[in-house]
Amino acid sequence: MTSPVMDEGTVLWEPSAERVRAAKISAFMAWLRTDRGVDAEDYAAVQRWSVDHLEQFWAAVRQYFGVGSDDGAEPVLVRGNGAEHARWFPNLRLNYVDGLLAQPDDDIAVIDWGEERRPASLTYGELRAQAGAMARALVGLGVGPGDRVAAVMTNSVPAIVAFLATASIGAVWSSCAPEFGTEGMLDRFTQIEPTVLVAVEGYRYGGRYYSLSQKIEALEASLTTVIATVVVPSEPDADTELAAPPSRVRRRSWASMLAEPAPLQPTPVAFDHPLWILYSSGTTGLPKPIVQGHGGIVLEHLKSVSLHCDLGPGDRFFWFTTTGWMMWNFLLGGLLVGATILCYDGNPAWPDSGALWRMASELSITYFGTSAPFIESCRKGDIVPRRDAGANSIHTLGSTGAPLSPEGFVWANSAVGDDVLVASMSGGTDVCTGFLGACPLLPVRVGELQCAQLGAAVDAFDENGRSVVGEVGELVITQPMPSMPTELYGDQDGSRLHDSYFATFPDVWRHGDWVKLTPSGGAVIYGRSDATLNRGGVRMGTAEFYRVVEALAEVADSLVVDTSELGREGELVLLVVPATDPSTVATAGLSDDIVSDIRRVIREQLSPRHVPNRVIGVPALPHTINGKRIEVPVRKMLLGTPIERAVAASALDRPDALQGLLDVLSAHDLLPSGTPSDEGRAAGSGSVR
Repeated sequence: MTSPVMDEGTVLWEPSAERVRAAKISAFMAWLRTDRGVDAEDYAAVQRWSVDHLEQFWAAVRQYFGVGSDDGAEPVLVRGNGAEHARWFPNLRLNYVDGLLAQPDDDIAVIDWGEERRPASLTYGELRAQAGAMARALVGLGVGPGDRVAAVMTNSVPAIVAFLATASIGAVWSSCAPEFGTEGMLDRFTQIEPTVLVAVEGYRYGGRYYSLSQKIEALEASLTTVIATVVVPSEPDADTELAAPPSRVRRRSWASMLAEPAPLQPTPVAFDHPLWILYSSGTTGLPKPIVQGHGGIVLEHLKSVSLHCDLGPGDRFFWFTTTGWMMWNFLLGGLLVGATILCYDGNPAWPDSGALWRMASELSITYFGTSAPFIESCRKGDIVPRRDAGANSIHTLGSTGAPLSPEGFVWANSAVGDDVLVASMSGGTDVCTGFLGACPLLPVRVGELQCAQLGAAVDAFDENGRSVVGEVGELVITQPMPSMPTELYGDQDGSRLHDSYFATFPDVWRHGDWVKLTPSGGAVIYGRSDATLNRGGVRMGTAEFYRVVEALAEVADSLVVDTSELGREGELVLLVVPATDPSTVATAGLSDDIVSDIRRVIREQLSPRHVPNRVIGVPALPHTINGKRIEVPVRKMLLGTPIERAVAASALDRPDALQGLLDVLSAHDLLPSGTPSDEGRAAGSGSVR
């Protein structure tokens, strides 16, 4: 199917009068008028009110969704020294799990599906029963409020049950996807000192089964604070044998954890009590352990999932994700609004790229969420869900993880269904939500995110900290949000939190994305302003990458660059200085053994998604004068920025090495011929040919 060519900013879709009338945000706006006297005639006016009257807005969200008791509702916000030190609802006590208690027993809460298994469903009543039993068993293991539970789990019902049980007793959840390498897991979990490890025996991906026995054993040996491991079965006939654990570790089976029934009785905790720990990509060192609180996540996800995603009872909510990506945590928000959430574990393109679309049709999914690169791969592969799978139940197609190209917008709108809202979203792990996203009341314009979300004071700053519209700037948030991190775990004085988000612009959150805010109220994202590697929606920092690659004796130095842009997944290029005979590598290349070893360790210790497309030998790599690698300048060159604008030779420790690097890149046809215009560079249109 060939999609029509449409210019960026062209109106692609508009909601019908019926859709506007039935939208949950319409009901919320009507309530604001009658109950709060907010005279705002359209979304733009309500959004402005939500950031200009921040405390009134979040107080209204709390009351509208019935979160917590009115007794502790004041004050709403204590700003301290500003946004960086804001504290929300300091007198309110609640628990994330409270939201599950009101859902009808017989409504379906979760549908679980994977590559080799048919879908199985769990009702809210059954989910509460399993979570209650698991919570009781965790308490029996000695887990209490504030203790950390580390999980290596597939996107499945047991992961949800274990999370809800952990949250209900005030313990703190933190998870990695099973495909992460052992070093990647330890980089995360070692920082948080977990008490209990919950791990699945293995997982299936692309038709192949992978045992986790060696990873489980390594985690038990290295995480010295772990006193118990809960082992979750994967496949009935899987061959998973575990060696005896260290003497301090008790192993428990999943069945034993659910054996003794107990009601789900959430423990009330403070609004900012730690709910879970997510992780940054680790670009400049170890991944940042990002702590978010019960109350902030509850309010933010109720607002986002109900009002912006337009989901509630009767809806079926799906996002392709793993437990190592914040979209898994966001997907759980569907339970707070009474929707049915869909968990899929496996390769989204196995046995072919139409698999998830057939699932969507069979299970009548109403909100289908995925990554921009997946949408692009379907577009390029001539996948037409409405033709091939009959996926006509979808009312919204969510996209995140990378900017969605204009062509991706057009394909998504035309190939999926007759009346599909393309909901491109931008936010991040740091807040576990979107700053910019969708609204069912607004038109969708090609290449644009529809709007700033309610309560999100989004702006674009130039390098001098001045607000700009219609030109590219740094994405910033000028007012606090409830789901901003309460802390970075172990950051005693808050200096790491400050340096991560507030050091560039005083008292303003700098997010690290390039954005253009449009006069119509939408936005265009041009990618990260750092060097994060984003492959198939799985983000990873270069520091993690180098730790693994350079552990090989054959590697003296390396530099990795991801050329993905605007939803188009480009090449992952790894440049390597060999430990022996580097002067000959430009002509002779790397040996097959070195390349094979590099690919193997990346696959085993990081993830299969991060195996480079190209591994290229270079005689030397320049660094900055203070020793930093130059990923961003090299990426700019690969995407067409003139060399003199991408990097200043005077800022390098070895300016002579730059020419050798350029010669190698040119020999491998990695430097685009010609120079794109300034306008093209600003729009991210330079590409590798």
